[in-house]
Amino acid sequence: MDTPTPLPAIRINRFLPYWAVFQVDLRQTLRSWVYRVWVLVLVLATAGFLLYRRGIYHEAGMIQSASALISDLLRWSVVGSIALIIALAGNSISGERGTMADSVLSRGISRYQYFLGKWHARLVAVLGTFFVLGLGALAGSYFLLHEDLTLRGGLIAMAVILGFLMAVTSAGVTVSAMANSTMLGITVLWFLIYGVGFGLNYLPSRFPSPDRVLASLPVILRGDYNLQSLGRLIGYSALGSLLLAMVGMGYFARRDV
Repeated sequence: MDTPTPLPAIRINRFLPYWAVFQVDLRQTLRSWVYRVWVLVLVLATAGFLLYRRGIYHEAGMIQSASALISDLLRWSVVGSIALIIALAGNSISGERGTMADSVLSRGISRYQYFLGKWHARLVAVLGTFFVLGLGALAGSYFLLHEDLTLRGGLIAMAVILGFLMAVTSAGVTVSAMANSTMLGITVLWFLIYGVGFGLNYLPSRFPSPDRVLASLPVILRGDYNLQSLGRLIGYSALGSLLLAMVGMGYFARRDV
């Protein structure tokens, strides 16, 4: 009697469901109208701002300080981007409540993997886009404006801003996992983010706040900064982002969809 041929061992990739959610959500995010409007506004604002300042230099002969002008550009880009980032992250999970149970969670994807895939996809889309456009603005300033920027200062300034946007995006995904509707989640995010940012301004000056850090961007861009203090600020932003995600993931794992 012939010996039965053993079946080949099947390797199970436990990260495959997470990777599938990540890829699908990243693709959908990059194709969404909110993301495209955000990118278009940032590109047009950056190009228009730099060309306008360059025109002033040619007409009036005034030397334009790149550190001051780029800090203004970055500051207003952050302030304007937060509204669209709230909309972009606020519908990441709540926007799929009608089809989530049937089309996603019933196919062997755990809720932890689903949340992580959504969270990481939104982080990559938001942070990657702002980093690329921010580097473009810094590079353009070297050719169009007076050079008083430092490469290291520019990278540190970008890291600080990305830390803020990381926390905003994580808060958006967390609230989206808790909210019953997208509009409710976005409304709660508006009050949460702007309320916290407004309240931090009333703390003593030794406590960092988004408004104080954004006001100090010209000094950071020139390379005059306290690396230890900014490092702690970036670390607090990353820690806050992680804690927000853990709260959202824990709540989402136990709620009805």
